[in-house]
Amino acid sequence: MRAMLFEGKLPLRLRELPDPVAGPGQVLVRVRACAVCRTDLHVVDGELDRPKLPLVPGHEIVGEVAALGPGVTGFAIGERVGIPWLGWTDGECVYCRTGRENLCERARFTGYQIDGGYAELTVVDHRYCFKLPPGPDLEMAPLLCAGLIGYRCLVAAGPGERLGLYGFGAAAHILAQVARHQGRRVFAFGRPGDVEAQRFARDLGAAWAGDSTELPPEPLDAAIIFAPVGELVPLALRATAPGGTVVCGGIHMSDIPSFPYSILWRERVLRSVANLTRKDARELLELAPRVPVRTEVVPFPLEQANEALAALRGGKIRGAAVLEVG
Repeated sequence: MRAMLFEGKLPLRLRELPDPVAGPGQVLVRVRACAVCRTDLHVVDGELDRPKLPLVPGHEIVGEVAALGPGVTGFAIGERVGIPWLGWTDGECVYCRTGRENLCERARFTGYQIDGGYAELTVVDHRYCFKLPPGPDLEMAPLLCAGLIGYRCLVAAGPGERLGLYGFGAAAHILAQVARHQGRRVFAFGRPGDVEAQRFARDLGAAWAGDSTELPPEPLDAAIIFAPVGELVPLALRATAPGGTVVCGGIHMSDIPSFPYSILWRERVLRSVANLTRKDARELLELAPRVPVRTEVVPFPLEQANEALAALRGGKIRGAAVLEVG
């Protein structure tokens, strides 16, 4: 099979690798599309250490079942499935036993410790493989991480009506649609001077869009920070009303500068979100067609994965970058 391989430094290299084989409890998936996530950048840029090497990145995978390993039931050959970031948990630790498998200390992640979707074929533990609703492969792929993490952040943010989104990229453009479906008002914050991101947010129904350095026209009930920029935390706290919540949605963020206690006081909450659970996946994949969520994507052929990563790093993607594989 063809695969884009990360060997410890950039650029990724297009390689011919042996076709993987589905072992016990695994599903072999022929990849059709794989979205390019900021977490992929954190992996290849060394901000997430100790990845499997060599590694096939990618964890927002849409494909079809090509083969079933011993003991797998519930899937059919040719059936369309999705594969997310969470690829395996032990099922035994206190986190797994209390519905918090996203915090499992032994968890393994697709495109990090498990070869992912920048390839024509991949294998997945059948427990972490999801049947998908109808929709184009390219547009479905961003739901498998940007959508899932965004949804988990939205739940963590609480039911407040006035929702701020810091960093209007793949996750925020999906979440804005879900939030509006729920009757919330969205306030979008982008890089200073990024008029295109502001226009994009307004096109998706944002009540207001401006620079991340600005205060919104009214206090927020909650804010979600998708940009991996620690300096945004004090800004979001200042924009949030007493009793509100600020959620940090990234797996990696630059250091948060010190800030006065006064902007946290009055029962504001600052919290993070880590990974996802299978419950998150089931809930979002059931909700997305009802919204309906429409993802905006910029397609790249598999062999241009480096160009897709560079465009994402440079903030040049409107919506989500997606590799066309099959």
